[in-house]
Amino acid sequence: MSQYWSPAVRELTPYVPGEQPRERVIKLNTNENPYPPAPGVSEALREYATDHLRLYPDPTSRALREALATTYGVSVEETFVGNGSDEVLAFAFQAFFCHDAPLDVPSITYSFYPVYANLYGITLRKHPLNAKWEVDTDALANASERSGVIFANPNAPTGHAHSLETIEALLKRVRDRVVLVDEAYVDFGAESAVALINRYPNLLVTGTFSKSRSLAGLRLGYAIGSPELIEGLQRVKDSFNSYPVDSLASLVGIEALKDTQHFNACRDNVIATRERTRQRLEHLGFEVLPSKANFLLAQHDKFEGAQLFAGLRERGVLVRHFNTDILNNFLRITIGTDDEMDSLIEALEAICR
Repeated sequence: MSQYWSPAVRELTPYVPGEQPRERVIKLNTNENPYPPAPGVSEALREYATDHLRLYPDPTSRALREALATTYGVSVEETFVGNGSDEVLAFAFQAFFCHDAPLDVPSITYSFYPVYANLYGITLRKHPLNAKWEVDTDALANASERSGVIFANPNAPTGHAHSLETIEALLKRVRDRVVLVDEAYVDFGAESAVALINRYPNLLVTGTFSKSRSLAGLRLGYAIGSPELIEGLQRVKDSFNSYPVDSLASLVGIEALKDTQHFNACRDNVIATRERTRQRLEHLGFEVLPSKANFLLAQHDKFEGAQLFAGLRERGVLVRHFNTDILNNFLRITIGTDDEMDSLIEALEAICR
C-alpha cells in the first residue's frame, strides 16, 4: 500500500477479471463468443484509411448511435455509447445513484456493481435470490428510500432471466428513481426491456458488443433510455472525456449491427450448444441452473467446485470458480464451440469417475 494513495483508494477492492492465459487452453471462463465477428467487420478494418487516426472522432458518436437506434427501434436521442458497457455502467452509477439513500441490488449479481458502489461512496442494499436462484423483483420493488435499482437480466452469474411482464411489474412500483437493467447477455434467449422505455422514463437499459456481437476485444457498450437519462450520462461522460468512442470502434460497431444473418446464426449456435451441454452435464450428475445467457452455472454434490476447477485446469480447460460462501461449489462455464464443449465433458468424465 503506497503512502501516496488517497484514503478512498486504500479502501478499494477492485474488480477481478477472468484469467487471460498465454498458453493454449480451452477458454471457457470469461463468456466470450466462440465465433468471429460479422464478415463486414473484417472488410471494414481492411479498408479503413489509417490517415483518419490523426483526427479526433465525432464526440457524439452520431453514426453509431443512429445504427443502434435503427437496430432497436428507438430515436437517436434515446441512445448512448461508451468504451464497453462497464464504462457505461460507471457513468450511470455517478449520474443516477450517488444519493444519500441505498442502491437496491440482488445479493448475487455482476461483481462490478459493488466495486462502483465502493468507488463512488454508494451504499448497497442487497436482496437475496429466491429459492429458485432467481432475482427477487418483489423485494427490489418493496424497498423504501432508495437511490435506485440495478439488476442484470439475464442475471450474472446464474443465467436466469425474468420476463418482460415481471420487469414491467417492478417498474410500475418504482417510478421515483432510475431502474437500470443490465442486458449484457439478453440476446441468448431473454426478452429485452428496451420495449418498455417509452412508457417508463426512469428505465435505463445497458448492453454490450462483447458477447453476442463477438467484439470483446474492442470495448464497446451502450445504453438506451429516455432523453433525460441519456443527457445525464452525457454530462458525466463529458466531464471525463469528450471523445469516448474512437472512430475505428464506431465503424466496426456499425458493421456488427448491420449483419443480422450472421448475428442470428451465431446466437442460435450458442443456444443450441448450451442446451446440449446442459443435458450432458446433468447426465454426469451436475445440478445446472436454467440459463438464458451464454454460460451455465453448475455444481456437483459429490465434488467441490475448487476440486473440479483445478482438475479441469490440469486438463487444459479454464472455467470460472467464485470463491464466495454461496457460490463456492459452483462452476460458471462459458458456452464455446461444440468441439470445445466436447473437450469439457470428456475432462469432467475423467475427473468424476
